[in-house]
Amino acid sequence: MANIVGGFTMPHEPGVFYMPKEKWNDAQKRVRAAYDHIGNRIGELGATSVIVIGADHYVLFGPSCLPSYLIGIGDVSGPYERFPDISQGSIPNNTALALHIAQYGRTHGFDWAVAKTLRVDHSIGVPARLCALPNADVKGVVPVYLASGVEPLLPMRRAYELGRMIRLAVEAWPEDERVVVIGSGGISHWVGLPEMGKVNETFDRWVLGCVSSGNAEAMLKLSDAEVFEQGGNGAWEIRNFLCMMGALPGHQGRVIAYEHGPQWVTGLGFAEVFGEPEMTAV
Repeated sequence: MANIVGGFTMPHEPGVFYMPKEKWNDAQKRVRAAYDHIGNRIGELGATSVIVIGADHYVLFGPSCLPSYLIGIGDVSGPYERFPDISQGSIPNNTALALHIAQYGRTHGFDWAVAKTLRVDHSIGVPARLCALPNADVKGVVPVYLASGVEPLLPMRRAYELGRMIRLAVEAWPEDERVVVIGSGGISHWVGLPEMGKVNETFDRWVLGCVSSGNAEAMLKLSDAEVFEQGGNGAWEIRNFLCMMGALPGHQGRVIAYEHGPQWVTGLGFAEVFGEPEMTAV
C-alpha cells in the first residue's frame, strides 16, 4: 500500500540561483540551507516518489490553453530557465502513479487535464532538482500544475479538495510507495505591479503558521481580493500550499525558515508537515 509520509512548502523564487554560490550573502546561504534541509528530510522519510505542486508563469501554457489543474503522466524535463549548477534535462516521472492519480480523480469527480510531455519551469523544476532528485531512493517526480499564478484562478477550496483526492488516490495505489508532497510557491509578492519588491512579512508568517498548525480553514476563508490586498497577486500561489495541506489534512508540522530581502521579490517560506503518525506532535 502507498502512503503519503510527509509534506513541505517551499518557494521557487529563482533569484538566489542566478548568482554563483561564491557570491552568495548570508541570507542566500540560509535559503540554500533550507532547500538542503528539505532534501535531507525527504531522504530520511524514505520517499520513493515526490509530487510537486506548482504554478504557471505563462511558460507551461499560454492564453490559448489555461487548464485549472493538470498532472504530467509522461516525459518531464526542466527547468525551462537556465540556472548555474542546475541541470535542465530529463526529470524522471513515476508515470504509473501519475496515471493512476489522474484516472482515480476522473472517477471521483476531478476532471484532470493531463500532459504526456511537459517541460516545467522553476516552479516545479527547482524543488525537483534541489530537493527530490538528490535522493537515490526517489524514482520519480510527479508534476502537478494548478491555476494559481495566472487568472482565471482555481478556487482555493477546490485546490484543497484536490489535495485530499490526491491522498485518497495514493492510498488506493496497490504498490508499496512512500510519497512526499511539495507545495511550491512564494508568499507575498506583487508580480509585474508597481509594488513589485514589496513584502508583507506579517502576512507571510501568518500563512506559515497556518501551514505548521494544519489550519487550512483559516486560509480558505480568505477571498482572492483579501489575498491580493495583503500579499499581492503572487500570493495567490498559496493554493499550492493548500493542495499539499489537503493531502495531509489536519497534520501539523513546523516552520523551517523564512527570509526576505532586496535580492528577492517575494517572502520565502519553508515549512514541513509531518505525515508519519508518530511525528504529528510539534
